[in-house]
Formats: sequence, structure tokens, C-alpha cells
Amino acid sequence: MANTTGFKQSLGLLDGTMVVAGSMIGSGIFLVSADITRQVGSSGWLILVWVLTGFLTLTAAVSYGELSGMYPKAGGQYVYLREAYGPLVGFLYGWSTFGVIQTGTIAAVAVAFSIYSGYLIPGLDTVLLQVGFVKISYASLLALGTVVLLTYINTRGVREGKFIQTFFTVIKLLSLFGLIIFGLAVAARGSIWHANWQGAWDMQHFSGVSWSSVSLIGAFGFVSAAMVGSLFSSDAWNNVTFIAGEIKRPERNIGLSLLLGTLIVTIIYVSANLMYVSVLSLHDIAFAPKDRVAVAVAERIFGATGGVIIAVMIMISTFGCNNGLILSGARVYYTMAQDGLFFKKTASLNKNGVPAYALWIQCAWTCLLCLSGSYNALLTYVIFVVLIFYILTLIGIFLLRRRQPSAPRPYRAFGYPVLPVIYCVLAAVITVCLFVFQPSTTWPGALIVVSGIPIYYIAVRKRS
Repeated sequence: MANTTGFKQSLGLLDGTMVVAGSMIGSGIFLVSADITRQVGSSGWLILVWVLTGFLTLTAAVSYGELSGMYPKAGGQYVYLREAYGPLVGFLYGWSTFGVIQTGTIAAVAVAFSIYSGYLIPGLDTVLLQVGFVKISYASLLALGTVVLLTYINTRGVREGKFIQTFFTVIKLLSLFGLIIFGLAVAARGSIWHANWQGAWDMQHFSGVSWSSVSLIGAFGFVSAAMVGSLFSSDAWNNVTFIAGEIKRPERNIGLSLLLGTLIVTIIYVSANLMYVSVLSLHDIAFAPKDRVAVAVAERIFGATGGVIIAVMIMISTFGCNNGLILSGARVYYTMAQDGLFFKKTASLNKNGVPAYALWIQCAWTCLLCLSGSYNALLTYVIFVVLIFYILTLIGIFLLRRRQPSAPRPYRAFGYPVLPVIYCVLAAVITVCLFVFQPSTTWPGALIVVSGIPIYYIAVRKRS
């Protein structure tokens, strides 16, 4: 394939906003409220977890606007960390993005797509072959197929990827708003809402056998564990910074896309959970079959067809979500390769102006992750590593203001320095609690980051 000289700036504000919202909304909002309820055991704490998650997401998003204005380049967060801390930290982020953050998220969303396809197609989870920890079933083959298909579509050019992203995101936004409205209308005729808000702030935790009261110290651990699901559901908002080289007027439109996209999704997520506690008892939310809370709600609203409606909604949602993740992630590896820190061929664009080689490498590793495993484990690895780099990036705003006070800043971080500090403190508390209370699922993420150090020096030596 012939190479082009650079990216084409063909994405506007609407496209950027759809990348933010579409990449954030996958399967989490339909599933994770069950686990959150088992962790905290009350409607008040359930809603507070989602509100806190929305606050953290919005705070980080409006802070990133300053960095996107300073460095409107492909690679986004990789570039911000490289400029703030040097090439090693930037590389560790890019390495972690390839190893687990982006590819792990794509794999988890693809697995969720196949799970809900199984709701429509019985027997889809039939195991065809098992070799060690790798299980190959019809469902896993379907997950792989969606990743390969979307990768191929995105190698055809950014216009094709943009159409899929906007189309599927609009459909799932309208579907979610419709579900919320119907749910609240049904709830208005019942008394479940009032029952759920009795003792709304009495935290309880389900240990697997029974409910138990929670001490003040234990509350930190259970809230942090509960937020793994909500943070994962709200993650990937930064993906629009990866495609900065293809955004029109990036110094303006990236910051606005981050604000609008995260605000829309936060409103939807909090509203959806208010609707859940209006339609279902806390027991039904916590113990929804296979954690399919949205299915239980839809069956209460629409009857037997409700499960089919939600399954179709989630398939649309996860398909569109993965398109945004696949489209964006390859741009990080492209920029790393431009710095001589990734496979050389990854630094080239094909005749359609997209990094096709980077897309296929991302696809191959994602497929291996899909075959290896567990949705929940991938989710936890991703959140722990992601939070660490979000904290470092926001601290980078302070460092760059000190080192480069006269650098052009078309947009300045809203609420600086208070909001970035609050974010860093809260996110640090969550990461520490995760490491203390869930070490078996968090240290592998840290190990992936650390493993990038020798690889960085090998890459630097080879480049020299």
C-alpha cells in the first residue's frame, strides 16, 4: 500500500463527541449495577457511586482540554505524558495501552457482545475446543469476528469508521433515553422507589452467603471495589485525544468533545440507575440473573420481549463502542513508532490515510486476550492501570505550567488547581484501596507497566 504524508483532518465537533460518548457506552451500564449493589447494599450508595464516577470523569475530561489545546497531535495522552515526564513514562503508557488498557477494553467489550448474542442464540457458549486456559466456543469466535471486522473497516479509511461511530452512537443514545423514560413511567405507578430508599445510607455488603454491616474502614474498600465497574463503564473518554491529528480545529474541538461527550454519558448513567431503583427492588438488582440488570428491568416494562430488546440494544452498543476503541487506539502505536519506540512499520499510513499496520497488530493481541479470559479480570486490570496514568497526566498539567508558562494554551483547565487536585486525591485513594483489597487482580496490571521498562531501553538502543 502506498503511504500518505499525514492524517486527514476530516472529523468535526459532532464526530469527536460521538467518539467520546460511543467509546464510553459499551455493556457496563447494563451489567455492573448488580455487582455495585452487592458491594454497597443500598440505593443511596449505589447512586452515589455513579455520581462520584461522573464527577471524576468530568473533572479529568475538562482538565485534559488544556493539554489537548497545547498538543493537538495524534497519540493524545501518550504525547501529554511524554512532554510532562519524558519519553520513558510516555512509552510505559503506550506499552500499557497496547498490553491491557486499549486491547483489554476491546476484548472485554467484544466478550460482552458475544454474551448478549447468546441471549438471542441458545447454545452459542458451547465449547468447541479447550487447550489449557484457552477455551474456543461459538461465542468466542463471534467476539473475534467482530474485532477483525471492525479492524478491517477502519483500515478502509476514517470516513467509514466515522459513519459507523456516529450511526451506532446515535441509536444507542436514543435507545437508552427511551428505556429510561419508559422505566420511569412504569415506576410512577408503583411503590418500589419508596421501599428502596428506606435506610438508603445504611451500607451493607454481600459476602457470597449473607448481607453484613460495613465498618468505616471497610466502606473505603467496598466503595472502591464497587467503582471498578462504574469507572470501567465510564472509561475510554480520552480516546478522542488519540485521533487529534484527524480532528478539525483540534485546539477547540477536542476540549468541547470531551466536555459534551462525558456530560451526556454521565447524565444517562445516573438517570439509568435512578430508573433501576424505581423499577426493581434492591434484591432484584443485586441478584439479577447473570447480572443482567437491564434485562430484568426491560422484562418488567415490556414483558417477555424485554430481554430481546435489551440484548439487541447491548449488541448495538458494544459494536459501536468497539469501533471507537479500535479506531482510536492504533493512533497511539503510530505515534510511538514515529518516536522509534514501536514496530517500524507501525509508523506508516496506508493509501487511505490510516495506520493499517498498527490496526492489525492491535487486532492480533486483542484476539489473544479474548481467548484467554474473563471479562471481570480484564476490567479490573484496566481500571487499576488507567487510574495511575490519569493521575500522572493531571499532575502533568501542574508540571507543564511551571516549565512552560508561556506555551500557547487556547483552553485552560476548568477549576484549576482545585478540581485537578481533588481528582488526583480521590483517584489515588481508589487505586490504593484496590491494591490492598483486590491484590490478585491489580498486581498483574502493575506488572505489565513495569515490564515495559527493559523493553523501552531495548527499543532506545535499537533506535540508536
